Amino acid sequence: MHTTNTRTSRRHALGLLAASGLAGLAGLGTLPALAAAPAKTPMEVWKDPNCGCCKDWIVLMEKAGFAVTVHDSGNSAVRAKLGLPQNLGSCHTALVGGYLVEGHVPAADVFKLLKDKPKALGITVPGMPVGSPGMDGPEYGGRKDPFDVLLVTQNLMGSGVGTRVFSSYR
Repeated sequence: MHTTNTRTSRRHALGLLAASGLAGLAGLGTLPALAAAPAKTPMEVWKDPNCGCCKDWIVLMEKAGFAVTVHDSGNSAVRAKLGLPQNLGSCHTALVGGYLVEGHVPAADVFKLLKDKPKALGITVPGMPVGSPGMDGPEYGGRKDPFDVLLVTQNLMGSGVGTRVFSSYR
């Protein structure tokens, strides 16, 4: 009976890395660090190129672990294409995990949306409430207006959308 040794030698593993184009790794000691790094969640954002609060919100999303791709083309067309009425809109629109995220939504609510996976178009913070993420810089003097994050769902028979409070900030 012939037994095959299934353990890979360090030399063989390094050879496989070199053959796969990963020779730049100093050695197998770096692989556990690479494997331990969590993958960033991709997010696309459409915004006006001159909007500072949108840039601030994007920085917060990146710090929270999102890999953000920015489109400086405005957001009205993409918002309409995704089926979100203008009265629920804000200054930027994002797509993440198949969901629409409109306006100054806190990262914790985006993560909750992705975890819970409700049957919905997505979530929105209509308008631009002072104190919400991205609208909380020093120029606002610490002011924090109350706001709600709304879950946006498609009405039955495709006739418009409905909303309910997803989370409140008071």
